[in-house]
Amino acid sequence: MISLGDPRPDASEPRDRLGLLRDHDFRGLFLSTTVAQFGYQITTLALPLAAVIALDVSEFEVGVLSSMTMMAFLLIGLPAGAWVDRMRRRRVLIVSDLVRAAVLLTVPIAWWADVLTIWQLYAVAFTISVFTVFFDVSYQSYLPHLVGRDNLVEGNAKLEVVRSTAQLGGPVLAGQLIGWLTAPLALAFDAVALGASAIFLLRIRRREAKPEVAHDARIVTEIKEGLAFVFSNRILASIVAATSWWNLWMGAYMAMVVVFLPRDLAMSPGEIGLLFAVFGVGGLIGAFVTGPVTAWFGEGRAIWFSTLVTSPGLLLLPAAEPGWRVWVAALGLGAVGVGSVVYNVNQVSFRQRLTPDRLLGRMNATVRFLAWGLSAIGALIGGVLGELVGARATLWIGAAGVCLAFLPVFFSPLRNLRDLPRPEAEPEPEPARAA
Repeated sequence: MISLGDPRPDASEPRDRLGLLRDHDFRGLFLSTTVAQFGYQITTLALPLAAVIALDVSEFEVGVLSSMTMMAFLLIGLPAGAWVDRMRRRRVLIVSDLVRAAVLLTVPIAWWADVLTIWQLYAVAFTISVFTVFFDVSYQSYLPHLVGRDNLVEGNAKLEVVRSTAQLGGPVLAGQLIGWLTAPLALAFDAVALGASAIFLLRIRRREAKPEVAHDARIVTEIKEGLAFVFSNRILASIVAATSWWNLWMGAYMAMVVVFLPRDLAMSPGEIGLLFAVFGVGGLIGAFVTGPVTAWFGEGRAIWFSTLVTSPGLLLLPAAEPGWRVWVAALGLGAVGVGSVVYNVNQVSFRQRLTPDRLLGRMNATVRFLAWGLSAIGALIGGVLGELVGARATLWIGAAGVCLAFLPVFFSPLRNLRDLPRPEAEPEPEPARAA
């Protein structure tokens, strides 16, 4: 396959601190990720707060709304992987950004017209989740093409810095915007950010070859192949199990956080933004310590150890009362941010490195289907529990569940494994005969 544009960075060449950022195409993806992640932080806070503050809905309705933001992973997650493996991934990323931007703009328009309802928020959340499925599957499948497999840890680490920085500054910006403009109007800023993200993706020069699909290929057969690949590898299966369990209970936890903070702790949107920003500080620290932690413990042990020691930080928030204890709980969220980044950089890089190009979309879709699909179910569980026992009790239950997420990877070969196994090289395809 011949690529247009800048040559792929050579892993054998020494790099300065900028590393992959000197590559034009990776820089385009990096800038796209930057603006999109800041916009995402606004939506993460503004969409549920529009329901809680502007529409004054119940705990169950907040749980349903949170679930809708991830429900598409459960409904179309598996076929999306097979579809993505048939398409040029950069094009999928651009279309997904533009559609999500257009859908988000309907919320401030409806708010201006005084016709906004919880049903519209449900529809917006679900539509965004559909195109987020395609975006996420394409994004993780596109990175190996863009930087090469030898550069995946560096590429993922740099992108995690972006996400963590957005988690640091994004909630503060979101809280201020919501305080100034109200939650529905703040969503317009995410729409602008997604449009800018699409522009940066358009500037990427390197083009993918159109994937070759056998004439007799069937979606169901391809889905089964992706599932078989994931669950035939014991290490990969244990990572999927741990991630899915973590997301299930974190989904319940986060669904009630946006209810608990304004109603039980009487926090303003600006204060809520600051509290979420502390989680971003932890993520930023995690991005910088991932390399040393991985070098010290090894790739395998870093995966389960990072989850084991940081997840208990979630227990501090349901113990908080208005006042200084809220900010002690925020430090616990920061610790969770550190652990989640160390975990994600190592497990995502391993998955990308292990998987052949032709299966990347289906592998990522299988993981997303289970991990984020269970997060949608967790949000529904959180809504039901919140209605029955209250937001605070639901946070206790969710935090306890998250603390057990390390068990699948601990009771796997990862417990004592320092270096993760590398895949055998795939045979090169035979060159096509000249006509």
